[in-house]
Amino acid sequence: MVKKSNYEVIDFKTLGDERGSLIAIEEGYNTPFEIKRVYYIFDTKEGVERGFHAHINLKQMAIVVKGSCTFTLDNGKTREELKLDNPNKGLLIEGLIWREMKDFSEDCVLVVIASEHYDESDYIRDYNKFLEVVRNDS
Repeated sequence: MVKKSNYEVIDFKTLGDERGSLIAIEEGYNTPFEIKRVYYIFDTKEGVERGFHAHINLKQMAIVVKGSCTFTLDNGKTREELKLDNPNKGLLIEGLIWREMKDFSEDCVLVVIASEHYDESDYIRDYNKFLEVVRNDS
């Protein structure tokens, strides 16, 4: 587990034998929040970028179960890029983090586990407003 500013990469325990591998995602064990929503992104066209938002309260775990993509994570002071390309790693994002996703491989399947049901009022979709909220939150 690598702790960063409001996000961390979590290594999932891989179980398996000659038949293949299995990873279990469990609330309260390797996902430190109540799971209320799961969705996945796939068939993202070449050159498409996604995200471009932050959440006020939502916690998320992003897992690339196939292929790869790159996350840009921004806390209002620093931006960092992180490539997800391994199904035994999850990106836990909590708090005010602006996220962008790009460089989706043709076969990318990105699963996102969320702590809340969809709520548009939890989104900050304007980067300047995000910076304002971050400054006021400090």
